[in-house]
Amino acid sequence: MQGVIIVVAIVLIVVLWFISVQRMLVSLDENVNNAMSQIGVNLTSRFDALTGLLDLVKGYNEHEYKTLSDVIKMRTTIGSHSKASEVEAQENMITEAMGKIMAVAEAYPDLKSNTNYQNLMNSLNDYETKVRQSRLVYNDAVTKLNRTIRMFPTSLVAPMCGIVARDYLQTDSAKSDMPSMK
Repeated sequence: MQGVIIVVAIVLIVVLWFISVQRMLVSLDENVNNAMSQIGVNLTSRFDALTGLLDLVKGYNEHEYKTLSDVIKMRTTIGSHSKASEVEAQENMITEAMGKIMAVAEAYPDLKSNTNYQNLMNSLNDYETKVRQSRLVYNDAVTKLNRTIRMFPTSLVAPMCGIVARDYLQTDSAKSDMPSMK
């Protein structure tokens, strides 16, 4: 009888440990999902500002307007379950569009002096900062999740719960050469 109580106690301890680890893994996974959602929100806001710039550019150069309009229409929605590669593709699209807008602004100095243009560029700078911060939060959340699921004995529970390692958002060295948006 005493042996049965010991076995039941051990099984109960293992079950409680499993539940505790599962809850921790779900919490870490949700932190990563939330961080990715924040990136999506900031990218959407940045695209909205780009759309405003697009309307200003239309009056200055119809060809660039068409090109930028096509780029902006290709955007995808970044959500909590998006992959790092999708975010990077979206950011590359934004960088391309910004380069074209900057070229139009250089060709038309009166566009650069337009108050709406300046306000939109300031908004884009704010959104760019928010996206950078969101990327840092995401990578921190991914580090915590990946580290936890690689450690023993959590590494045994994670696959059973469907929790997998996530990819980091990478830094594109070309973005460090991105023109100033002022």
